Amino acid sequence: MRIARALMDPFGREPAKSGIFCDFDGTLSDIVMDPARARPVAESVELLDRLSGTYARVGVLSGRPLSFLQEFFPPSLFLAGLYGLEVVDGGQRRDHPQAGTWREVIDDVAACSRDRGPTGMRVEHKGLSITLHYRGDEALAPAVQEWATGQAIRSGLVARPARKSIELHPPIRADKGTALHEAADGLSAVCFVGDDIGDLPAFTSLDELADQGVATIRAAVRSDEVAPELVERADVVINSPAGVVGLLRAFDAAVTAH
Repeated sequence: MRIARALMDPFGREPAKSGIFCDFDGTLSDIVMDPARARPVAESVELLDRLSGTYARVGVLSGRPLSFLQEFFPPSLFLAGLYGLEVVDGGQRRDHPQAGTWREVIDDVAACSRDRGPTGMRVEHKGLSITLHYRGDEALAPAVQEWATGQAIRSGLVARPARKSIELHPPIRADKGTALHEAADGLSAVCFVGDDIGDLPAFTSLDELADQGVATIRAAVRSDEVAPELVERADVVINSPAGVVGLLRAFDAAVTAH
């Protein structure tokens, strides 16, 4: 993959002060009907692991729980699960200090959604959040939205739109922007690769870092479901998760070039 030299140079010149971060679904994995069956595309894990030996910090920032991410990614990577409510850094796990108090509420809303939610809605309980899916039957979208809104009002959780789903989160400021801000602390160059509406806060975080003099790359993965604003704001547009592998190879080659 060919990336503008002006974008890549800060990373290749000072990899020990640079970071590379990716979303998971639709970025490192192809989009699949059943989220439980999503897997990283070929070479992606190996490349991320290799890059972590050269770059200051390499990681995955995802709405998935850590329990899912850790099945595929080695401890060499920075992992932020549930939009940063769960983090593994340097092999050490830490959860957001306010998150645990919401577990019983989330358990209750998940059980209620399974028992009384719209027929055909799939409930994905992630421990510290819930995703209500209408993938496979988009006619369900209004009913799922209405149900999620009602449950948010009842429980105090916050409803967020996601890819053919609605997510319910604790009312804690945690998204891919806050996760990226934490992961990028002290770095002089930062890249983030994403593909949907949940990745927009990470792009905003990159804008803030750029204002502080940090070199940044905003990379968007194009698909039928990509958020148009993400593509509009991107420095680099990639056509598929397989193309993300090409971008990771470019970061590997950037170090060799220097």
